[in-house]
Amino acid sequence: MLAPALPAALLVAIALWQVAATACSGRGVPSEEDWERAAAHVREHRESNELIVFAPDWLDPVGRLHLGDQIPVDMAARMDAAGYAGIWELSARGARAAEARDLEPARKERFGALSVRYYAQEPAEVVTDFLAEFSTAKVEGDAAGRPRVVLDEVDFRPRRCVRAEPAPGGEVRIVFPDAKLGERLVGYAGLADIFTLRDVRDPGFLRVLIAGEEVASLELGIHDGWVRFEVDTAAQAGADVEIVASASAPDRQICFAMEARQ
Repeated sequence: MLAPALPAALLVAIALWQVAATACSGRGVPSEEDWERAAAHVREHRESNELIVFAPDWLDPVGRLHLGDQIPVDMAARMDAAGYAGIWELSARGARAAEARDLEPARKERFGALSVRYYAQEPAEVVTDFLAEFSTAKVEGDAAGRPRVVLDEVDFRPRRCVRAEPAPGGEVRIVFPDAKLGERLVGYAGLADIFTLRDVRDPGFLRVLIAGEEVASLELGIHDGWVRFEVDTAAQAGADVEIVASASAPDRQICFAMEARQ
């Protein structure tokens, strides 16, 4: 006798769950007042060489609406967070930004649904910024246009990087002669342009050589994003640094940025 009533009871239970879920869906979403108070706090206390980040990622467009004047292009398109003396993280629902995940906050405040945390860090000492030195590089190989420093999209984020587009089956060589090196060479690479990634699924490849010796090799897939590499260079004061980009398919736009750091 109870069996015919079970589907109806199930539908009622689902309906009640949906009502509860809808009612709760707005919880944890920062209000306009939350943003105004948090942004005012950051503006009051932030120093010029301190990074602003948002978490989770869907918070980023709203965060830029309120603090975009504090985020210049170089900050938005940064290679990573290592060069900043501090990080301001604005987050909702307990999220943590990747840039601050391994740090402990020096102070934190709460503005309604928004948490504002400040992380102090020792900024990396840059010996050579290879983007800044790109005009001195020697370029060889078969490519669809000469490699150049651009503001591009990698992994749905802006990146200032060197973009190379090797011909299918070919390679592009970019040599920085007698580059000054510190204790480590830190770089990132990825595939640019979401539209070509949608249509061309093949990976790109990037190799790094120092004084003719290969020290890093990356296969860059369409879902890999902004891939980090690091090489110990403490034993070398200076040497030729060579980047070799290659691909088997056309329209493979390979972007990289790199610094020699102490």
